[in-house]
Amino acid sequence: MPGLPHSLHALVTGGGRGIGREIASTLARAGATVTVIGRNRATLDAAVAAGSAHFAAVADVVDQASVSAAIAEAAVRQPIDILIANAGIAESAPFGKSDAALFKRMMDVNFMGVVHAVHAVLPAMRDQRYGRIIAVASTAGLKGYAYVSAYSAAKHAVVGLVRSLALELAGTRVTVNAVCPGFTDTDLLAGSIDNIMTKTGRSHEQAVAELAKHNPQGRLVTPSEVADTVLWLCGEGSGSITGQAIVVAGGEI
Repeated sequence: MPGLPHSLHALVTGGGRGIGREIASTLARAGATVTVIGRNRATLDAAVAAGSAHFAAVADVVDQASVSAAIAEAAVRQPIDILIANAGIAESAPFGKSDAALFKRMMDVNFMGVVHAVHAVLPAMRDQRYGRIIAVASTAGLKGYAYVSAYSAAKHAVVGLVRSLALELAGTRVTVNAVCPGFTDTDLLAGSIDNIMTKTGRSHEQAVAELAKHNPQGRLVTPSEVADTVLWLCGEGSGSITGQAIVVAGGEI
């Protein structure tokens, strides 16, 4: 596994489970000091106990004040060099049943959660003239899927933010990118699989196949594949990569 250029401090939102935890673990193994942020203290503590992270702080990414406080607490130990804005939720519904509250939930967590985290880390990154900001978006941020219009809209917003912010920061050594996984084998996806089974009567294997068919390789993406892409974006060799939405989806896009 490639290492990082020096002893960096990485902060991962939603780092207690799924893709976030795999990213945290991968960065820790590469030599970074890793702080994970999330809503569930027990989940975060378990990640630290397992060696996936060094420190944890409880914060809800929807709440800007709590995000700012948690990041300020982490930065006291060591300035933050890397932000992985990973926290997210997904809900599915036909557009006709996707009310304003559903759209607000998707935007608050998936988009404003990124905005809040970036606001908290960016001033120090500008001052130190170095930083890596990586948002975990989705293929849904680059194309449409039926029945997830609110989620897709939020992820499109994340990609737009990344592209615009990268241009603002192009004169610094702060890069801004998005990683866009396809359907990935996590507990978040398990909820979608259960939903398919409940609504269609399909078996677990059939429900998985329904999602995996979007991937030309005919499989789900693994969290480690997403994490390895993030690690590359954090390395010295990626200094000219900014404003990109990098797809990890077996050729889907």
